[in-house]
Amino acid sequence: MSKIPFVTKEKIEEIVKSYPTPFHIYDEKGIRENAKAVKDAFAWNPGFKEYFAVKANPNPRLIQILNEYGCGCDCSSKTELMLSKAMGITGSNIMFSSNDTPAEEYAYAAELGAIINLDDITHIEFVENILGKLPETMSCRFNPGGVFKMSNGIMDNPGDSKYGFTTEQMFEGYRIMKEKGVKNFGIHSFLASNTVTNEYYPMLAKQLFELAVKLKEETGAHIRFINLSGGVGIPYLPEQTPNDIKAIGEEVRKAYEEILVPAGMGDVSIFTEMGRFMMGPYGQLVTKAIHEKHTHKEYIGVDACAVNLMRPAMYGAYHHITVLGKENEPCEFKYDVTGSLCENNDKFAIDRMLPKIEKGDYLVIHDTGAHGFSMGYNYNGKLKSAELLLKEDGSVELIRRAEKPSDYFATLDCLPVYQEFEF
Repeated sequence: MSKIPFVTKEKIEEIVKSYPTPFHIYDEKGIRENAKAVKDAFAWNPGFKEYFAVKANPNPRLIQILNEYGCGCDCSSKTELMLSKAMGITGSNIMFSSNDTPAEEYAYAAELGAIINLDDITHIEFVENILGKLPETMSCRFNPGGVFKMSNGIMDNPGDSKYGFTTEQMFEGYRIMKEKGVKNFGIHSFLASNTVTNEYYPMLAKQLFELAVKLKEETGAHIRFINLSGGVGIPYLPEQTPNDIKAIGEEVRKAYEEILVPAGMGDVSIFTEMGRFMMGPYGQLVTKAIHEKHTHKEYIGVDACAVNLMRPAMYGAYHHITVLGKENEPCEFKYDVTGSLCENNDKFAIDRMLPKIEKGDYLVIHDTGAHGFSMGYNYNGKLKSAELLLKEDGSVELIRRAEKPSDYFATLDCLPVYQEFEF
């Protein structure tokens, strides 16, 4: 099985005349269609809002597209908050979910009117001391501990996660905050990552809905929203079946009507924070084969490296690769596809069966729209690539220029020879 790129060899040959490889390119049509599908899937809930996880892809042009469909921003740092503000996304359109958070970041989130989602019960007093009093709306991140398992065997281990309140702390925390004047409460939870199953959100929703009813009954707190966070994944492997967001939304609706409505909580808003699902499949890293090496293995060296896409090096994550112009050729050659970093894990693929690759071929590395460019870094003095948007009319827009050496040296004010360089 294979994946089909949203760009052709001919299109890339046209693009590289203006923007040399490597670069990330994003599919505007796919992003828009998916954002609309998510909005439609949860339209049954009048208060529904998707808070796009800025950490997944902090490009303002892409976030602005999502904002056209009502998406807000899920931020986890002051810089992400600043980015949201610069785009005009403020107030309750921001969910600030961070951990081990510095005081100044809580203060800035409050200044923007963002909804603060606390990661720990000790942060209640911490925020109160910073702001003088708690905001009227607060949220808490819930971690039930143990193991989260689904019927198809996909599971995660919340008990090993650094995030969130225990069950007992949720009840204690709500009582404390209610006494301190908080009027509206939210529940947030993230129990599994990149689930490629329609089962995850409905299972999580049932657990959080039942918790919400108990919290209301035992503390008297008004639960204004329940945030299912992220975790809805994408099929990195070509044989995987994509999640059906319409089916997921419908199953969450059934749980909502079964649990919340009878408890008199039919006004609770549903929030989500789907960074990967919103953007992952609609980004691709385009790179060119520049070397081949025949030693103990067969290697193809490309002009991208882990600086452009860290996931394979960091997690051993699979990203499908298409050799443009050879989509229909048999995959009869086994390669390690490597970058140029002085690290042996700088490989986009290991023992991958691909068509015969020759120097000058363009390779598309799929599903880099989330946690691709955003995880980049400058190891070995490597510079981050450009980001391009393939627009619906077929034209290409530069939405982030490639870094220059001057960017790399810009913070080195103490370097005497800095001014001698030509960039």
